[in-house]
Amino acid sequence: MNTLLYLAVVLIWGTTWIAIALQQESSVAIPVSISYRFLLSAAVMFLLLLALRRLRAISPRDHLFCLLQGCCVFGFNFYCFYHAAAYISSGLESVIFSMAVLFNAVNSMIFFRQRPSPNLLPAALLGLTGIVALFWQDLAATQMAPELLKGIGLCALGTYGFSLGNMLSTRHQRRGLDILSTNTYAMTYGALLMAAIALAQGASFQIEFTSHYLGSLLYLAIFGSVIAFAAYFSLLGRIGAGAAAYSTLLFPLVALTISTIYEDYQWHLNAVIGLCLILLGNLVMFAKPGIFTQRWRHTA
Repeated sequence: MNTLLYLAVVLIWGTTWIAIALQQESSVAIPVSISYRFLLSAAVMFLLLLALRRLRAISPRDHLFCLLQGCCVFGFNFYCFYHAAAYISSGLESVIFSMAVLFNAVNSMIFFRQRPSPNLLPAALLGLTGIVALFWQDLAATQMAPELLKGIGLCALGTYGFSLGNMLSTRHQRRGLDILSTNTYAMTYGALLMAAIALAQGASFQIEFTSHYLGSLLYLAIFGSVIAFAAYFSLLGRIGAGAAAYSTLLFPLVALTISTIYEDYQWHLNAVIGLCLILLGNLVMFAKPGIFTQRWRHTA
């Protein structure tokens, strides 16, 4: 089951970045697009859970934490990602999002005093080194252009928001709350928050009736939100935040392939080396705990 959940997360979220880029290119305001995405997702979730009699009531205190989760995972983080799409390619957005594995490990120690796996450090170092290698050509070519740095900063901020949402989901599951119910409430709160921001900005709520916009909206709402978030947060509860977030280090394999086809992403030797390092880091992460530190001590 863990393998199926892992593959679902990688394949779906690896393809949502191009859909986000299509949304950003539309005339619809960013907070409006995000609000529509999660209102649709929440509506589908409510209907499914009510039909299956799976919707669980939670306490006012737990609703408050769902509100915080909605702000972090279904609101401000995507606000950052959508804006970043104006400055960097969708494939490179997914690369920066891979830092979630590091943020989750650090936040797990801060909020839950959770000791990371001995394999986490070497795996994260390999993965993050691979990310730097993937990005190096773009940084060198643009000479650290302000637009590129702004895109990187927005993605990093959005990724940290996603990580904080992971911690809130872990809190829900530790309290025995139903993950599908808390996700549904959090999506609703995130959508309402983005709608409030759109109203404050005086944005129009008119939908752009084009195949690109409607197709990307439906894909993001159903696959990218309903299915992928349920799979990811289930995985988080089964294997922990650090290991679950490591799935994000495989997103570039999917996202950069799509970016190559639709956004003319240019491959260089450093990009190939970066992907190899990311894959190697993935193997390290899921090897027997401590095997690499044990081998190092043996050879020393």
